[in-house]
Amino acid sequence: MEIFNRPRRLRQSQLVRDLVADTSVDTSKMIQPYFISESGTKRIEILSMPGIYRDPADRFLESFSADFDLGINKIMLFGVVERKDAVASGADHDTNPVIQAARSLKEKYGERIFVSADVCLCEYTDSGHCGLLRGERIDNDSTLERLGEMAVALVKAGVDCVGPSDMMDGRIGFIRQKLEEENLTEAIILAYTAKYASSYYGPFRDAAESAPKFGDRKGYQMDFRNQREAVRELELDLEEGADIVMVKPALAYLDIIKTFKELSPVPVAAYNVSGEYTMAKLMARENIVSERDIVLENLTAIFRAGADIILTYHLRDLLQKRWLHG
Repeated sequence: MEIFNRPRRLRQSQLVRDLVADTSVDTSKMIQPYFISESGTKRIEILSMPGIYRDPADRFLESFSADFDLGINKIMLFGVVERKDAVASGADHDTNPVIQAARSLKEKYGERIFVSADVCLCEYTDSGHCGLLRGERIDNDSTLERLGEMAVALVKAGVDCVGPSDMMDGRIGFIRQKLEEENLTEAIILAYTAKYASSYYGPFRDAAESAPKFGDRKGYQMDFRNQREAVRELELDLEEGADIVMVKPALAYLDIIKTFKELSPVPVAAYNVSGEYTMAKLMARENIVSERDIVLENLTAIFRAGADIILTYHLRDLLQKRWLHG
């Protein structure tokens, strides 16, 4: 038997496999999220997310310096506060730990660091919902006002990029308009364009202390059964001025990432979310898998699907443990 086509020729050694690989994991295309708590509190490891912490705003520079030295220079900040109310007054207040941390980071690192920040009210409302309530229903349009005020406050504090994650209708255009009115024309909007109502967010809600006090978020986050709806959201966010569009979560939504890559004229981001992170950690802890191998496989799949940028909690481990060099 004569076999002329032998695909295995290009799999015979690591050097050859590296040479012909379609996709590579690039840490320069990754953003590490951080949870920032109020000044004067303690640094606490999040039990449901091993290796991830809530860092007090007044001590964040100290804890972050080692990560910066590793090569982490693109970050996303989320606030964790104790005082919450119906109108999310802490979202744009000077005491917001994200605002405090952003100022400190920019004072020390300047343009050597890219600071993005979440724009959502769930961490600041006493209901735990992402918008303001009228009775037990989200009031979309009054929520836009607070989101705009929050985005402006963050950018004035030094944030380079705001990430609206609330999934209110019209929020990208509203935030863009507010930034323009304040002459904050260089601020980047990373839109959580297709943010699905997902079970993979459980550890994040523990980390940010942002679980809703009643009901769920299915009335504003997307139904995981829908794909065409994601395309509609993409078209709207692009029309309203998004600079980057994002799919969240990532691993169960690779088809959505691929669709966005095919249709979007702007970069496509994907959020490798808390539940995806914790599953890898727990399987590795139980010696079911190699942590390095499963993380690299997952991140490669996300890039291969079409993501230009990945938000991932694994970035520190990738750099610290030199997983790309072994």
